[in-house]
Amino acid sequence: MLGKDPVWALGAMSGTSLDGVDAAMLRTDGESIFEFGPHAYRLYTPDEQAVLRAALGRWPGPGLENALRVVQSAHTEVLRGFDAAELVGFHGQTLAHDPHGRGTHQLGDGTALAHALGLPVVWDFRSSDVQLGGEGAPLAPFYHFACARWIGATRPLAFLNLGGVGNLTWIDPSYARPEVDGALLAFDTGPANAPINDLMTLRRGLDCDRDGALAATGQVVDGALELFLDEGYFLKMPPKSLDRDDFGLMLDLVRELDDADAAATMTAMAAAAVMRGIEHCPEPPERLLVCGGGRHNPVMMAMLAAGLDMPVEPVEAVGLNGDMLEAQAFAYLAVRVARGLPTSCPSTTGVRAAVGGGEISRP
Repeated sequence: MLGKDPVWALGAMSGTSLDGVDAAMLRTDGESIFEFGPHAYRLYTPDEQAVLRAALGRWPGPGLENALRVVQSAHTEVLRGFDAAELVGFHGQTLAHDPHGRGTHQLGDGTALAHALGLPVVWDFRSSDVQLGGEGAPLAPFYHFACARWIGATRPLAFLNLGGVGNLTWIDPSYARPEVDGALLAFDTGPANAPINDLMTLRRGLDCDRDGALAATGQVVDGALELFLDEGYFLKMPPKSLDRDDFGLMLDLVRELDDADAAATMTAMAAAAVMRGIEHCPEPPERLLVCGGGRHNPVMMAMLAAGLDMPVEPVEAVGLNGDMLEAQAFAYLAVRVARGLPTSCPSTTGVRAAVGGGEISRP
């Protein structure tokens, strides 16, 4: 167990968009943010992306050796570039997520990483939550709460992460702790970048619609958008979570469209999912702060701004780093695990009681 003094923690995140590994340092006591440290990004090569893409949907077992090698080598490479870290938070690579079925699977070996780095590593953050009836996701909300306090927010606001899947955290910063009833509500809004990336790979051989360039030249097809919004997930009350490929119907809905209209329509689908999600908030947030790769897509950001009655801004507007927020979150959560503090609660994942996830491996 750690003491109560702040420590320098190093967090790593590899999301379902399969673009690469984010790593960032944070000085924290697991409750407050004291200082932001250096950060780095390690891009997956096209060959590595292909290996990981082939492993999506797989559960633990034989046949994942190549994917594990990619995850371990990429994380070891980027994390070795940092000095002064006292603890590492290692999320691993999500391959499958079925919280009310087979569970959740983040590929990665925290024990091997601890030996490679010579540092204690906190990993397997989601399993305890799922075992206690939770969705296992999203896990960044406790860190979002700390960020809201760090920026001095006094009114309810929301953080939106647009990664492979979109997730929303509604926060009332007047509460003292994130696990207190009423402080947070969090859930996955729906698909975000992952299906757009898949479309670009399938149609154009590209990894993403960079800067929304293709979507900007297309037209949104309302019929496909309406069919997408008929999906029962949007009526389900939060907390709730998704697997990366739960909305495979999106590609089917745009199959007959040309590339530009397909990209525009799928971008509108991701934005519309967020708009539906906002309706679940206990009260309208004062502002929506956006992190993750989707905030770099001006088409998606414009759609959100047009459809929501609140300011929609990248988190950089309040001095945060939207590319590194999730990596910082796992540094923060690692310290909470090491201090025996909860990392999720009923209003963030639907878990039966506040629980601290994560296993600690020492070198």
